[in-house]
Amino acid sequence: MKVEPITEPKSIKSIKKILSDNHRDKLLFIMGINTGLRVQDLLALKKKDVKDVQAGERVILREKKTGKENVFIINKEIKTALDEHLSTAKLEDNHYLFKSRKGSNYPLSTYAVTKYVKAWAEAVNLKGNYGAHTLRKTWCYHQRKTFGVSWEVLAKRLNHSSPSITRRYLGIQEEEVEEILLNTI
Repeated sequence: MKVEPITEPKSIKSIKKILSDNHRDKLLFIMGINTGLRVQDLLALKKKDVKDVQAGERVILREKKTGKENVFIINKEIKTALDEHLSTAKLEDNHYLFKSRKGSNYPLSTYAVTKYVKAWAEAVNLKGNYGAHTLRKTWCYHQRKTFGVSWEVLAKRLNHSSPSITRRYLGIQEEEVEEILLNTI
């Protein structure tokens, strides 16, 4: 089933607020909506991959799905959430950043993240279908709508093999299409 992005900035802010005391989940949410990475790639991160990275620096990883190299940059919000998480979590360098209750040798599962995202969306009264992929789609939606990033740049960032895949991420609403029909030339 197709999941939706979180389109309203106030909903994003509300989710961050309800996660303020849960540093791991707050970091997961913030990284998910600020990197455009697939959840499975975020879950594969270990403490050693990010512990010494400063805001503005790059982190290189290999995507599980495609096997392609990808990069993300630690922005200020990620850095703050990362520092909070690392200061409270008891993690060794080789432990997963988002460890599950099974222990340090196991990351959260994508299924668990889907359950979390659904619960967060419900907690802020969002109606619709949300899941793990919502985080990546939220990043994509806001890059396009808030920052005006072109779909071509988004396709490159998302490592999509086809423009049709990227189009599904853009979250274009019927009202948006109708708006342009009012433009006069």
